[in-house]
Amino acid sequence: MSSPVQSIPHCTRLSDRTVIRIGGTDRVRFLQGLVTADIAALGPNDAAWGACLTPQGRWQADFFVLAHPDDACLLLDCATPQAEALRTQLLRFRLRADVTIDLTGLSVHTLWGAATDSVDGETLLENALSYRDPRLDNAGWRLIDAPPDTRANATEQDYALHRLALGLPDGAQDCEEGRTLAAEANMDLLGGIAWDKGCYMGQEVTARMRYRALVKRRLVPVASTAPLPAPGTPIEQNGVEVGTLRSSQDHLGLAMLKVGLPAGPLLCAGHTLTARPPAWLAEALHPPVSSTSAPD
Repeated sequence: MSSPVQSIPHCTRLSDRTVIRIGGTDRVRFLQGLVTADIAALGPNDAAWGACLTPQGRWQADFFVLAHPDDACLLLDCATPQAEALRTQLLRFRLRADVTIDLTGLSVHTLWGAATDSVDGETLLENALSYRDPRLDNAGWRLIDAPPDTRANATEQDYALHRLALGLPDGAQDCEEGRTLAAEANMDLLGGIAWDKGCYMGQEVTARMRYRALVKRRLVPVASTAPLPAPGTPIEQNGVEVGTLRSSQDHLGLAMLKVGLPAGPLLCAGHTLTARPPAWLAEALHPPVSSTSAPD
């Protein structure tokens, strides 16, 4: 009996992703002190999601880190608009460390769908450096350096709808450089922060936000019956501004919203929005009240 159509994984190339190669004997120690993820815990072909933060705990760039299974290097899968700035930033901290940091021309594909969990023997995964998106079990796989003739059966817009429905942020589309806190991008809920790894840039503020329950706003999936307006458009509830729209595709989007909002419709440039927080996010949107102020 043939498999149902919906069991076939979706695949597309992500044209807005760049891979950075970090080589040298000090590569793990070097990156460990700069990013939120635990790089020292990665085994061959393991991947983590992490970010570089400012000393004040503000987002600068996020990326996936893959420990290459056959080469002595780490691969950073990052947004293309951030790639050069991220490389330049990392180079500033290199000092005397034995580290090389280079942009590559390696492609990035993504694979998702109902059969994603059972495609270990599928040709796409065999012919590329493949790793599971570490944020959520149903987020899918990412493929680095897949063959040039890899056939895409979906579009980048299809993938955008997939990630938006899951509530997964996508770099500068959803985070504001020098402003967004790691927890506001839900990195604390999606495995993007290693709480027991020791110090890294911005670690003190990030830890304080967690232990004192200080997060004032978070990225939340929203839906509308009409295509959504541009990123940055204010969102109101009962005539009061409660957030801004971030990335969107058609009728789905992510919005940076205040936590603790009552149930009810939201308005964005005349569009009625409905918040659709997934199960992993719902509890964090109604945290216990803290008397201590968080950073704005």
